[in-house]
Amino acid sequence: MSARPSSTIGGLVDLYFRAIKALLALLMVAMVALVFGNVVMRYVFNSGIAISEELSRWLFVWMVFLGAIIGLREHAHLGVDSFVKILPPVGRKICYALSHALMLYASVLLAEGAWKQTVLNWDTTAPASGLSVGLFYAAGLVFGIAAIPILLHDLYRLLSGRISAHDLIAVSESEELVQATPAHANGNERR
Repeated sequence: MSARPSSTIGGLVDLYFRAIKALLALLMVAMVALVFGNVVMRYVFNSGIAISEELSRWLFVWMVFLGAIIGLREHAHLGVDSFVKILPPVGRKICYALSHALMLYASVLLAEGAWKQTVLNWDTTAPASGLSVGLFYAAGLVFGIAAIPILLHDLYRLLSGRISAHDLIAVSESEELVQATPAHANGNERR
């Protein structure tokens, strides 16, 4: 019976990240529609949508922070792994723990700062849309709050020994690099 709650939690977590991806798609569509609509209005009708620039900028900020949540979970962030690759497994574990502890600290600072900015600017309205400027800063708050459990889970996996040696290098390799690597270097030499 203990496997069922874990799978239920895993299913909810997967649903949460699928919802973020769907929201990202909607934000992208809205941003493209606003910008494209504004361009058409300016060139065809010699007028514009006043709210377009402001909202598209806000949507972009939200897309960046929500996309960063997905990137953090999928280990798709940028990094340099050349040093970590040459370390023994213990060194890799130390680097993994240190990097995650630093990211956790930065996420806590970001969440705290974004919370202060959200509260401070909640009563301030944006010039074109009239929306609360606090909504703009809330994107950082959402990222910080979402990043903390992801990083804690990764640290838990490390400390409990549930992380593979491959996962100790927390940077995804680019497909171009994998494809550019000679076949004999991968052990996949064609004969």
